[in-house]
Amino acid sequence: MQSFRPENGKLSAEEKLNLLVEFGARISCELRLDKLLDIIAQQITKMLDVGRCTIYLKDVEKNELWSKIAQGRGLEHTEIRVPLNGNGVISLVARTGETINLPNAYEDPRFSMDVDMVTDFRTHSMLAIPLKNNSGKVLGVFQVANKADGTPFDKKDEGILLLLATLAGSAIEIAKLYQDVHVAQLETIYRLAVTAEYRDQQDTRAHLKNISIISYLLALALGLNKHDAELIKNASPLHDIGKVALADNILLKPGKLTPDEFEIMKSHTIYGGRILEGAHSQVLKIAHKMSLYHHEKWNGSGYPKGLKGEEIPIEARIVTVADVFDALCMFRVYKKAWKTDDAYAYILEESGKSFDPHIVAAFKKIYPSVRKLYNNNPANHEPSAVPVSVSEQNKKN
Repeated sequence: MQSFRPENGKLSAEEKLNLLVEFGARISCELRLDKLLDIIAQQITKMLDVGRCTIYLKDVEKNELWSKIAQGRGLEHTEIRVPLNGNGVISLVARTGETINLPNAYEDPRFSMDVDMVTDFRTHSMLAIPLKNNSGKVLGVFQVANKADGTPFDKKDEGILLLLATLAGSAIEIAKLYQDVHVAQLETIYRLAVTAEYRDQQDTRAHLKNISIISYLLALALGLNKHDAELIKNASPLHDIGKVALADNILLKPGKLTPDEFEIMKSHTIYGGRILEGAHSQVLKIAHKMSLYHHEKWNGSGYPKGLKGEEIPIEARIVTVADVFDALCMFRVYKKAWKTDDAYAYILEESGKSFDPHIVAAFKKIYPSVRKLYNNNPANHEPSAVPVSVSEQNKKN
């Protein structure tokens, strides 16, 4: 982002106009709520030249106002929560929709010193503006404190902050709606995954959580950016969605599968691919690759298509390692849980055979973190916990 701050620290009218234009352009295309709020807070801090800027949003369900975005000393990455029915400045602005300007904060009974007490910041002057949507509904509060020149906030400052609040209101509301849709999508994905996994798992939630975490850590260790790693994390629970099409007498069979039964078991990859094919969502597109190809092997001996090496999508190669490791460590109706270190040794042994060597190398890097997930694994406290051959495990996995 270009900085318009001149040497004397003050912005000219032209520079403020430039910031307004840039502000409008940037917020109009940002749908990630946290990122959007961060952009807004940065711009407000620049334009008003203040020591602190905090953006509060309403949490109607909890009857609170919350903030994760605070530009200024002492509050970075700190979540603040304020009761909506309180008597402080932020609560009053949110309830009344009116601006509050405090030239001497500590002399005003509406000012709360709580935040100052846990930081090395002392509020001298404060300006709080309601954040409203197009219909006039209050979404939250913009709060700034301490102008750099030491003067109180004036009507010009109020006008600038009100203008920014007007520009930001619609963008924030859209971002909140987008976030709600995204959360709903992830919840739907998770519940679909539970449906598929619940039939042959004692602890479905732990299994899905472990696979998600391991897949995410592997993606980061391989050098993928955080956004792509998040997509892989969120898609990974659906890798076995095709199990919904399998009969219980095969999926839950405690003994060895016959060749015909194994062929039916293998078909869950095809069913998973069919369920998810044609998806438009990025997460579901990745889940489609995972569900269809997570039983392919690096050496080409897997199924359903016998893909080899990098012919296998990297998303599938990642979730394969995560899934096999966790499946070995978890109890199933047809097997006991393996010791964590035994499962780790198997992953290393299969490098270049079942698994991509680069992903196995990444797994070695993250294994200390992964092992902590399984500290309470009962198998780690048993004398011997390797119950069936890996080939039989993989037929059910």
